[in-house]
Amino acid sequence: MAQVEATTERVVAADAEKVFDALADYSGTRQKLLPGHFSEYEVREGGDGEGTLVHWKLQATSKRVRDCLLEVSEPTDGELVEKDRNSSMVTTWRVTPAGEGKTLVVVTTTWQGAGGIGGFFEKTFAPKGLGRIYDELLAKLATEVEK
Repeated sequence: MAQVEATTERVVAADAEKVFDALADYSGTRQKLLPGHFSEYEVREGGDGEGTLVHWKLQATSKRVRDCLLEVSEPTDGELVEKDRNSSMVTTWRVTPAGEGKTLVVVTTTWQGAGGIGGFFEKTFAPKGLGRIYDELLAKLATEVEK
């Protein structure tokens, strides 16, 4: 099994604190940002950053659906980490100032991929697919915080 990694980033025309607060608001803003690949969204504990437990299903492809139960932590300022209780998947959101009134948002997801030929295809194509999903989410984030 090889580690698979997908990273996407975007500069958003809003202050870092506003961007981070929007991403950490699982009981409000976050659900509005999710593209159609996400379903069955439910906050089970908390709802604002650290200590949140959130559930969703992520349909990465027509045949691949991940049932995610994510524990949220904030290990450092400007960082949200979502660890899936159902798999090895970890998504890290890093929010850093990028000049006056601008913020760089970097989202990185890692997981232990399959072995063999299936693992080769997963490592080759999954990051691109997940990248497209997060591009859409980050575009919605920009629309939300640049109001």
